[in-house]
Amino acid sequence: MTFPPILDIPEPILQIARTLEGAGHEAWCVGGSLRDRLLGIPQSDFDIATSATPEQVQQIFPRTVAVGVKYGTVGVLDRARALHEVTTFRRDVLTDGRHAVVQYGVSLEDDLARRDFTINALAYHPIRHEWRDPFGGKQDLEAGLVRAVGSPAQRFEEDYLRILRALRFIARFDFAVDPETWSAARAAAPGLRQLSAERVRDEWFKGLQSAASVQRLVTLWREVGAAAVWIPELDASPPMVGGTMEPPASVRDPILLTGLLIRSPAAVLRRLRASNAEVERAADIQRGPEAPSGLDEQAVRRWLSEVGSSAADLALLWALRRGKEPPWSATVEQIRLRGDPLTRGDLAVSGTDLQGLGARGPDIGRVLAALLNEVLEDPARNRREYLLERARTLLQ
Repeated sequence: MTFPPILDIPEPILQIARTLEGAGHEAWCVGGSLRDRLLGIPQSDFDIATSATPEQVQQIFPRTVAVGVKYGTVGVLDRARALHEVTTFRRDVLTDGRHAVVQYGVSLEDDLARRDFTINALAYHPIRHEWRDPFGGKQDLEAGLVRAVGSPAQRFEEDYLRILRALRFIARFDFAVDPETWSAARAAAPGLRQLSAERVRDEWFKGLQSAASVQRLVTLWREVGAAAVWIPELDASPPMVGGTMEPPASVRDPILLTGLLIRSPAAVLRRLRASNAEVERAADIQRGPEAPSGLDEQAVRRWLSEVGSSAADLALLWALRRGKEPPWSATVEQIRLRGDPLTRGDLAVSGTDLQGLGARGPDIGRVLAALLNEVLEDPARNRREYLLERARTLLQ
């Protein structure tokens, strides 16, 4: 692997760099975008590191967003109102494993020295076309190796989230890990307790979304000690909960995969401070049932009615666990194409109609449930006259 003499940098990034350089400041493209370009992964945006302070960046550019000024990052809006992060060269002067007090006025080399892994400690000057790689990141990319910058123990003690980031990069690129870096990560794993649930959740989701092998990601979480701290259910569950099939690359939905890997996904996502909608989706998956009681149309309709919007999730989980298409899939498609009624809202009568027949309170729900049961048995019964007559009988 060689550094390309010239990288194709998008014009908005070049314009930001030219503006900073024209104002007397250094401007370098840095980090993961360079790593991905060298690995042949297309990138449309690049982070910029600069000698300008956040205040100077805000003065230089007319349209900015204070996305992380406390940590030296300003979002610069281009003409299309796309946001690009510009971060001041910085050095950590005090860390507690979660937060860092940073110092500005340092060099690019100082800034690269505070980064997590060598493969992320690369810099490219978009105007002069110079490369900087003080820690051998290109060599580690060639070797397929994740290795901490400098002292691995110090890197992890500065921010314990770097342990989870290491796992994500290993699983995403199918890389090996430097033995010293791995030993330090395992030793520092108890420090993961200091992280916020939100940061852990984001890394768990990113890991599932990007992993070349979900199985390997799970194994890494177990072996490093991260599962024991944050998702002990991973240690208690066999791989894929009853199977060893690797989900295809097209299936990287973190909620679905959490449901695949863990018997109680709702509890895990609640612990990780996922959104209410995400927790509820996981709870629906957990409740199931995963499959209809039979393959006939009536059984499939009753299952669709019971599981509601989680039907697609449950069918995909069934397929992933068994490595084949659910045998009721074609029946589901036929039911949906016909528009068979599946919920009370699909009935040809409503609660208002039942009130017109004298129904009150709990009787309304009881009768609607009974009518839906009849319609699930035979959709042809979903006729207003028939249902009103049945309702009169049920209300007697």
